[in-house]
Amino acid sequence: MNIVIRFFGLFLGLLGLLSNTFAQSLSSGQPILEEYLRRNQIANESAVAGSFSLRPVINDYRNLFQEEQDSLKKIMDFGLMPITSISRYNTNRPYGHGDYGMIPSNGLQQYVSAGFFAKFSVLHLQFQPELIYAQNAAFDGFSSDFSNSVNQARFFFWNFGDGPERFGTEAYSRFYWGQSSISLKFKSLELGASTKNIWWGPGQWNALTFSNSAPGFPHLTFNTYKPIQTFLGNFEFQLLVGRLEDSGIAPSQFDELNGRYFQNFSGDWKYLNAVMFSYAPKWVPGFTIGLTRTFQRYSENPFNSLRDYLPVFEGLQKVNFFDNGNTVDYDRDGYDQQLTIFTRYFNKEAKAEIYFEYGRRDHAFNWRELILNPEHTRAYILGFGKLFDLANSDKMLQVRGEMTHQQASVNRYIRYGLLGGTTWHMHHQARGFTNYGQALGVGIGTGSNIQTLEFSLVEKFNKMGLLFERLENHQDFYYRAFGQQKEHQPWVDLSIGLLYDKRWNNLLLSSKLQLINGINYQWQLAPESTPEFPRGENLFSIHSQVSLIYLLGKQP
Repeated sequence: MNIVIRFFGLFLGLLGLLSNTFAQSLSSGQPILEEYLRRNQIANESAVAGSFSLRPVINDYRNLFQEEQDSLKKIMDFGLMPITSISRYNTNRPYGHGDYGMIPSNGLQQYVSAGFFAKFSVLHLQFQPELIYAQNAAFDGFSSDFSNSVNQARFFFWNFGDGPERFGTEAYSRFYWGQSSISLKFKSLELGASTKNIWWGPGQWNALTFSNSAPGFPHLTFNTYKPIQTFLGNFEFQLLVGRLEDSGIAPSQFDELNGRYFQNFSGDWKYLNAVMFSYAPKWVPGFTIGLTRTFQRYSENPFNSLRDYLPVFEGLQKVNFFDNGNTVDYDRDGYDQQLTIFTRYFNKEAKAEIYFEYGRRDHAFNWRELILNPEHTRAYILGFGKLFDLANSDKMLQVRGEMTHQQASVNRYIRYGLLGGTTWHMHHQARGFTNYGQALGVGIGTGSNIQTLEFSLVEKFNKMGLLFERLENHQDFYYRAFGQQKEHQPWVDLSIGLLYDKRWNNLLLSSKLQLINGINYQWQLAPESTPEFPRGENLFSIHSQVSLIYLLGKQP
């Protein structure tokens, strides 16, 4: 581990000697910078043309800071990526999601990323590796004292997903390609290979398909890196194939539970095919509508036709698919599908935005089934943002919020009985929409719901504010395991956070201190609880995070 850290430090030092410029694309969910660009778009203070539904946001950092490029740099260029450091500390239990594959971990965790960018004509190279180290301290997780039926319910979600509550028993470290890519870019199009995190959809804190919750995965991509402008409006798209890995880690911290209930991973990797498309009509400025579709399957299942390599282009009704005269059985072939539709509208005069994303996990059998049962296996995100000008001040009041709902609808009782079925990002044969044990989209846990509300004073990169959050943990498991009884109540986290962002010349700081009250933590009962007078066990914890971005080179 020390050798890796020393090598990484030497690598950064050499880069500092080689160049005093920096360039190229923002990582998806980049602290401070992405929020700054999005805020400027709705405030009509920048010319960001993208919909923020296909990220990374492609933006040359020199353009971001209004530094002119000469004609030579349009053909041949070299520059340094910002050095990004994210430090996270949790007391008593894991909390937090996102941030490029930082794991759910108790104790201290550190993320570091840096690199360089090179361009020659249409050939673009970005090398930006990531180093993650987590203390990964022990904590009180899912109890071993529950009944057999409760344990079976918990492992139902663990066996058909991939979300270990602790990533092993020792300190965790990972050194990876990170936000790296090599591609050919021509006009608005890009063709290449990458391990960058992708973000699809308009969400600010969560996304139903891809976000920066899990580590990036290797993929081949054909996409727009800036909107295609036509007489009808702007178009953005991405088509990719990639490789996903299981964590290989048993989910519980108790070996006796894993040995009795856990179904081991096969060791195979998953083939992923995904497509995203969005359209911003010329006649409605600020409005975007789009869709995403993904298929994944284990590679050991045979690939017999083009359908197996590019299933995202098939129709939406199972009844229409035939293979040698027989209806295609996607479950038999190990396929897992997710489909989402989304829309975003921002108004520069009102300095406001609103967005929505709705997803469904499974094919409908036919149009009748889709119309009668649209809520089957669904999840959705609804969010907004608004800026208020303050009198006699350059500051603005920023109010933004988002709710993400993954918990299955009551439809599950009709389809599967009182126990219900699988939930968003889960699947029997394909075992969860994850990479290395973390969800590719919503990172708060399977079957969980979250509501987030922020009030902040903002001025350019600077921000001071309050964050309020309510997280309902693993609701689908709760109702499968505990039903309608009154003794064990849902586990809900209520939290308040202090936010502070600041820029000092080349250094950007983003910080958060969050106080969390876990009500009925892990569905546990307090020692004094009785069946007549039940009382849940609560747990107070603190989540703190500091992100530092150092912009290499001279800044205006």
